[in-house]
Amino acid sequence: MPRSNRPRRSGAASSGREESDLSSLLQGWKRTEVRRGVTWSVQPISTSRAQKDYVCPGCGGTIDAGIAHVVAWRTDGPLGDAADLAARRHWHLHCWRIG
Repeated sequence: MPRSNRPRRSGAASSGREESDLSSLLQGWKRTEVRRGVTWSVQPISTSRAQKDYVCPGCGGTIDAGIAHVVAWRTDGPLGDAADLAARRHWHLHCWRIG
C-alpha cells in the first residue's frame, strides 16, 4: 500500500502546545550582548521578515528590504525600557559584528 503524505491530525489539545513551542522558539533567537560596558538586546531579522528599507548606523548604508540583518537596542538605558525599545536600530550583520 502506498504511503500517505498527508499530515496526521493530532487533536485540539496539542495545538496550544505547538503555539507555545513556536513562540518560545522565536523568542530564543533574541539574545543579549554586552559591548563596551553596554547591554544590548539583539534580534536577528530573516530575509522573509525584512519588509522595509533601513539605514545602518554602523556604515550609513541602506539595508534593503529582503536582506537579513539584526535589530539592536539597549537594555539598560537611563530612560527606561520603552525609550530603549523606541531607540532600536537596524544593523547590517557585518557592521554589528565589527561595531
